[in-house]
Amino acid sequence: MLELDKNNFEEEVLKASGYVFVDFWSQGCEPCKALMPEVHELAEKYGDKIKFCSMDITKARRVAISQKVLGLPALLMYKDGEKIDEVGKDDATIANIEAMIQKYC
Repeated sequence: MLELDKNNFEEEVLKASGYVFVDFWSQGCEPCKALMPEVHELAEKYGDKIKFCSMDITKARRVAISQKVLGLPALLMYKDGEKIDEVGKDDATIANIEAMIQKYC
């Protein structure tokens, strides 16, 4: 998984071609940390078809807000720089996350 920050988000996500999955998380988000190992497994499973990234929003709050990430966990799918899908908050189960990923593989 590629680690994003405010300096590389635009280049790696908004200017990327194809599908990009972004896991927005923070150290204070227990559900985020609980999902992380399984999200990393999904990155290994589908990484040949989709670019997987993660971003600690504590280091990039403005970026998260600009992407309308107002609660965590938030897992977003982009295509050619546009947000096309997301799983967030109460719906953020590994089954829902994998179902979203499979739609774009």
